[in-house]
Amino acid sequence: MSAVPSPALAAARVLRRAAPFSFSVSLLALLTATPALAQSAVTTAAGDAQADTTADSSQFALPDVVVSATTIPTPASEVASSVTVITGQEIEETQRRDVPDVLESVPGLNVVQTGGPGGATSVFMRGTNSNHTKILLDGVDLGDPSSSNGAFDLSALYTNDFARMEVLRGPQSGLYGSDAIGGVISMTTARGSGPAKASGYLEAGSLGTFNQVASLSGGYNNIGYALNVGHFASTSVPVTPSDILPPGEQANDNASDNWTYSGRLDADVSDTFSVNLVARYIETRLAYTSDLYNYATYTGYPAPLQDTAYGKFFIGKAEGQWSALDDKLVSTFGIAATDYTRDNASPYPDNVSAYDGDRQTYYLRSNYTFLPGQSLLFGLERYNESMTSESAWSSMDASTGDTAGYLQLQSSFFERLFVAANVRYDSNDNFGDHTTWRIAPALLFPETGTKLKVTYGTAFKAPTLYELYAPTYGNPDLEPEESTGWDAGFEQALWKDRVSFGATYFHNDITNLIVTTYNSATYTYSYENLSSATSQGVEAFLALKVTERLAVRTDYTYTSTIGHFPAGASFGVSCEPRTATSCYPLRRPSNKVSVALNWQPVDPLTLTATLVYLSDWWDVDRTTYAVVRQPGYTLFNVAANYTVNPNVTVFGRIDNLFDETYENPNGWLAPGMSAYAGLKLTY
Repeated sequence: MSAVPSPALAAARVLRRAAPFSFSVSLLALLTATPALAQSAVTTAAGDAQADTTADSSQFALPDVVVSATTIPTPASEVASSVTVITGQEIEETQRRDVPDVLESVPGLNVVQTGGPGGATSVFMRGTNSNHTKILLDGVDLGDPSSSNGAFDLSALYTNDFARMEVLRGPQSGLYGSDAIGGVISMTTARGSGPAKASGYLEAGSLGTFNQVASLSGGYNNIGYALNVGHFASTSVPVTPSDILPPGEQANDNASDNWTYSGRLDADVSDTFSVNLVARYIETRLAYTSDLYNYATYTGYPAPLQDTAYGKFFIGKAEGQWSALDDKLVSTFGIAATDYTRDNASPYPDNVSAYDGDRQTYYLRSNYTFLPGQSLLFGLERYNESMTSESAWSSMDASTGDTAGYLQLQSSFFERLFVAANVRYDSNDNFGDHTTWRIAPALLFPETGTKLKVTYGTAFKAPTLYELYAPTYGNPDLEPEESTGWDAGFEQALWKDRVSFGATYFHNDITNLIVTTYNSATYTYSYENLSSATSQGVEAFLALKVTERLAVRTDYTYTSTIGHFPAGASFGVSCEPRTATSCYPLRRPSNKVSVALNWQPVDPLTLTATLVYLSDWWDVDRTTYAVVRQPGYTLFNVAANYTVNPNVTVFGRIDNLFDETYENPNGWLAPGMSAYAGLKLTY
């Protein structure tokens, strides 16, 4: 990333200082039920601009604009936070069909999926827990109130209509509220503009895969629209390792089916007022192998008959945006909503269950540019969430809510020093008041192409409805989990951005961790705020633009996470012992390397290759429940896209080219070598 402003950076500054939302304020743009909601509108604009300027192989250059760090589109050179930006063009060229596949190569993340497509997916960011990452789609919080840990299963999200993804690392509750201890993942869908365009693709290949996508987008006068439907199916996904099957039992392949319908409408009602709507409906079905328990041997084993999990997910947002004072004041207001239903059908009565969760968020947000390079962001929001569950073991019905306000000052001094500082106050219906904050200065030296950056902030994770009110286990007196984290690093650009590299050290202390404790007097388990953890490490990158047609980027992450607990107690969940009061939490590899190559040997042809290496980690054995050392692995994926003419593109890819056998997590096979090919039509 160059410290010398390019035309794209200059345009971004104009966009930020003027009315970033007035022209498109894609429905996403108004994603400002929290800054989250606001950021995505700008993200859309930034994503579209990126797509227009990356026709060559420069996609691995550092991005020109970042939104998630401040919710205001900001030149990346002025941002102190660690952010990975993935454009829609990159997703299309690498042919990553679902969100877990896209995130697999992102630094600082371990993506854990029980098998292939449709398998339950968790993300561990910078060594924090899997529910310590805020997940946003078009600014809508995807957290699942009916889940025991509150996290959303990312396996349900496919990327066929995505314009942009940003992965923001480090504590971020000063803007985003609960859950943002490890960071934020923000996804933005593409908006429609210009003449009507219809497109779609068919793809088939290994694992019984057959995918179909169709879309219609465009604009008329001051209205933009985008409609999409996608069907993704894999009927033969081997998941269960043969060595854990009982004698004589045959493994059953997983079968996944996903229908996704999405749409958005952006309308500029006048020069100063616009309306934005976004909606997404997903239906999923997964036939999978659950586990049964052998009370004689105290071990588990894969069930001979399959369960079927059904999911229905609605995600929507409606908002208005008004600009005043020559676009110096931009205000956004609206409502965002999610409604999830998850049912599990099983031949085993103990496995039958039904979960429903919903959330509504009301928000008002204003950004005032009171001087050149100086802006003040103010926001208010209120969310209400509820859940019900029915299973063989218990049933519950619970609800809660939160009211919050936040402020952010974003400043630029002499085009060298850039500072973003924010503070947020949450008043939760259950645990009361909580204040978080963050400061992130960046110092540029245009003469040498150098950036120095530091961030320091706090975050929290509110207890879930299940942790608060579950029969037997629930504890209504729980306090939120809390963290304090910082990072510091540098970025250096050389030879007109043909070479760039950098490194960042990060440190995060997490306290009040909610864990399960056992009361030997009453023979019962319950949730308690008991343990703590420290995660620290280094993220480094090297990006090379070898020629105008060939680019390579390498990322390396080292992560060390240690859990702490009181003397005489335990960590509260599975954790490999280290000392009498510390241990190594599970599923945190110490080392991760990713290498991405993009080559355009001739204009119609684009070739990509991605390598991902993870070192070994501590995990829990699927059948014995013992903590084991899980071997690491190396993946190599390649993809090719050939544009026959403006209307026809043929494509293909091979995932896991060298047929690496691995499990992440233990007990669930990841797909071996698999090949896919397809045809895309655009009119």
